[in-house]
Amino acid sequence: MATDMSDAIRQLIQDKGISEELILKTVENTLLAAYKRRFGNADNAIVRFSDDNRTVSIYAQKKIVDGVYDPSAEIDLEEARELNPEAELGDDLLIEVDPRDFDRIAVQSAKQTAHQTIREIQKDSLYSEFKDKVGEIIIGYYQRERNGTIYVDLGKVEGILPKKYQSPRELYHVNDRIKALITEVNKTPAGLQVVLSRTHTDFVRAIFELEVPEIYDKTVEIHKIVREAGYRTKLAVYSNREDVDPVGACVGLKGVRIQAVIRELEGEKVDILKYDPDSRRFIKNALSPAEVRDVIILDEGKHQALAVVVETQLSLAIGKQGLNVRLANRLVDWNIDVKTDAQFEEMDIASESRRAVSELFGDSEEISRIAELPGIAKEIAEGFMENNIEFIEDFLALSEEEIATLKGINAPQIDELRRLIEEFVEIVEDEEAEAETPEEKEDEEEEAEEYECPECGAKITVDMANCPNCGIGLSFEYEEE
Repeated sequence: MATDMSDAIRQLIQDKGISEELILKTVENTLLAAYKRRFGNADNAIVRFSDDNRTVSIYAQKKIVDGVYDPSAEIDLEEARELNPEAELGDDLLIEVDPRDFDRIAVQSAKQTAHQTIREIQKDSLYSEFKDKVGEIIIGYYQRERNGTIYVDLGKVEGILPKKYQSPRELYHVNDRIKALITEVNKTPAGLQVVLSRTHTDFVRAIFELEVPEIYDKTVEIHKIVREAGYRTKLAVYSNREDVDPVGACVGLKGVRIQAVIRELEGEKVDILKYDPDSRRFIKNALSPAEVRDVIILDEGKHQALAVVVETQLSLAIGKQGLNVRLANRLVDWNIDVKTDAQFEEMDIASESRRAVSELFGDSEEISRIAELPGIAKEIAEGFMENNIEFIEDFLALSEEEIATLKGINAPQIDELRRLIEEFVEIVEDEEAEAETPEEKEDEEEEAEEYECPECGAKITVDMANCPNCGIGLSFEYEEE
């Protein structure tokens, strides 16, 4: 078969992305299929290519015998010597077969085999290529839409962007550029199926890796991403180097990096916050952009916490339709209840908070030192230690004048300490002082005013033996009820 195949091979490599080796194998299988269709089997057929792969030939290998019983596999000695004068009995002789001798059915069968082989090779090749790209970003172009599913031209294959993986903010037209995440690659009878997504959290992760070099090189790492596609995304990050601010790296100079991400997400809100292994601080960060005054752990085992905010921050902390606090719950894996200061006071939860904090620190004893107060800032505790005030009792014993003379302690820190003491410390007053309240004293005075001296009419009390005015002796008798 003296046919120049080089142009056809190059065209297949360019159009189908198939290697030359696989193409040559396909040509070989095609000729063998036609040979088998023509002669019944291809056990003795041999296909050979020229050194430059420009031509291909097919041969029938026949044994030289004296008396032929199987013409497809044997050849008579005299006939063999006509082809090769040096032929001897028992030798194998290669006899070239002209493919033009194949009938139409054999040729058609060979073509079908070739087409099927090329399709399978192409499908396997594309599957291997795209399977390795799962989790990566790819760019394609809008082709058409059917039943909500968008079909995207990816070059070698066509991807699908199902309705459930489309952001509600986005609207596409024919030939629009689409950047999406490859989530699945499947083989189907119709060909390769590449499933795309723009709502997956890994899509946001991949966008940040493209826009933030520190994330790409692992200097800054993403702890977790939660997302309500089209509305808001929360991203918790931390740094592996003390000199790199993870949030600042993601935001970029003048917000350049985060703005690029927001543009790609079609204006979706993105909250970048710092991950903290301390649950209270992480919860406080997770409720951004709201400013949280305090976080109280209600049940460590059940992951229940209470976030206290000022009145003006309540709607911001909860978010529209509860979206902000709902995403915060998913980000920190805690059940967070948000309350204002007034609502918190009405809950009468201080004693319960104290118990929860005591269990958290494994200590059921009362808090006595300033440094033991839950949530106390390190600089406040150290500031009082520098003034030789270690115990809460010592602080409470100070007068306002003495507090004003403390070094390195400012008024807001004093107020914060008083608030923590009020919330977490039970102040037990002297029993004798508790026994005689101002109301009780007033009642005793009222009872004393009911007695008069029978001699001079002066006011007397039951503890008097003589009238202080006239000196007459006094005696009191009680009637039993």
